[in-house]
Amino acid sequence: MTAHLSDQARHRRVAIWLFTMCALVFSMVVLGGFTRLTGSGLSMTDWRPVTGVLPPLSAEGWAEEFAKYQASPQFEKVNSHMDVEAFKSIFWLEYLHRLLGRILGIAFFVPFVAFLLRGDIRPRETPRYLLMFALGGLQGLLGWYMVKSGLVDMPAVSQYRLTAHLSLAFLVFGFMFWVALSLWFHGDRHERHPWFARTVALVCLLVTTIVSGGFVAGLRAGKIYNTFPLMGDSLIPDGLFALDPWWRNFFENASTAQFDHRLLALSTVCLIAVYWWRSRQAVLPPRARLAATALLHTALLQAALGVSTLLLAVPVLLGALHQAVAMLLLTVALFLTHSLSRARR
Repeated sequence: MTAHLSDQARHRRVAIWLFTMCALVFSMVVLGGFTRLTGSGLSMTDWRPVTGVLPPLSAEGWAEEFAKYQASPQFEKVNSHMDVEAFKSIFWLEYLHRLLGRILGIAFFVPFVAFLLRGDIRPRETPRYLLMFALGGLQGLLGWYMVKSGLVDMPAVSQYRLTAHLSLAFLVFGFMFWVALSLWFHGDRHERHPWFARTVALVCLLVTTIVSGGFVAGLRAGKIYNTFPLMGDSLIPDGLFALDPWWRNFFENASTAQFDHRLLALSTVCLIAVYWWRSRQAVLPPRARLAATALLHTALLQAALGVSTLLLAVPVLLGALHQAVAMLLLTVALFLTHSLSRARR
């Protein structure tokens, strides 16, 4: 009995740490949304993971940083009117985004070593945490790889790299959240509920919708067809397959990207509503029943935010909220799926 309580205590200590890391990743994604929507991501034209911790601390330092920015395509083609003071307003957002990334690395690595030394994390459990740390480091590299694509000719990052950067952030978050839930509910005797497979399928559709939103953001497709439910004068706009070969349209055609995201989002919301309705008559664990209701409410909120963001041509606040609620929706979906993977016998 004492050993069981001791195991439960160490699992929950590690789980609390991972939940905290999830909150930091969530903050990172929200801040990244503001950075992207304000055009701040291209304000820092180099990447110095160690020496770039401190911002410019003198007028000379700011002048040097601004001179680098003046040589970038974004300054030449978009922000040529900026002086040093205006430059600072976009620099600070990107700086804080990168600083939070460094804080995330430290907040993960130091407690991990401490938990390992005190035995809360056993040696056989270390691979999953090392993988989390490696994915976090890869996210930093991918972020710089994304920024580099906007420093060459056009003042816009590659939609492929932006979507990969966003998707990896969601993957890291989901991985940590799932492990944290498994630790928190470690003592449950469990087996998979019959609804587990259909819930996984629903989560896959949700993830596909989120990824399609990355291409909408990368192509700035939210700036066109700012009407709903019609796209211009019709439900299906012209030019969906204007590019050759045809498959490029899904990733490089702004009209197609917006159409796909609308279709996927509407399908996701409708299927979540059907899932919730049918769950009312099913025998689900209490945790899953609450999660199914929360999933419906969050999906409706996300749909309202998505339509509002589109109709208002992507204002910064609504755009960032739409991205934040997408992660919240994934969080609820993962919680629901996990509760069905560990339904009490």
